[in-house]
Amino acid sequence: QVQVVESGGGLVQAGGSLRLSCAASGHIFRLNTMGWYRQAPGKQRELVATITGGVTNYADSVKGRFTISRDNAKNTVYLQMNSLRPEDTAVYYCNVDLKTTAWASYRDYWGQGTQVTVSS
Repeated sequence: QVQVVESGGGLVQAGGSLRLSCAASGHIFRLNTMGWYRQAPGKQRELVATITGGVTNYADSVKGRFTISRDNAKNTVYLQMNSLRPEDTAVYYCNVDLKTTAWASYRDYWGQGTQVTVSS
């Protein structure tokens, strides 16, 4: 009923930029928080950035380099990643907190992930 699809990953050299997009579709009544998480090999999934309304939150490791934004009309969240480092290499996952009807509870939906690889 709800699909969350990421795009925009790829291979980039250190210092380069990438822009990730994530679109939620299907039976959506209201979106709340939208965010990005990442998981590097052998590590736990970690928060990168979230946006709730106009309020943003960033992991310390990406502050000043990454910018999260959203287009509510398109149910889409973006992550602009600048000054990329090899340690940013990971699978990036989109997370959307939404409700499908007025009486439903909010719940999380995850995308399938998109690979970001930063070469040194």
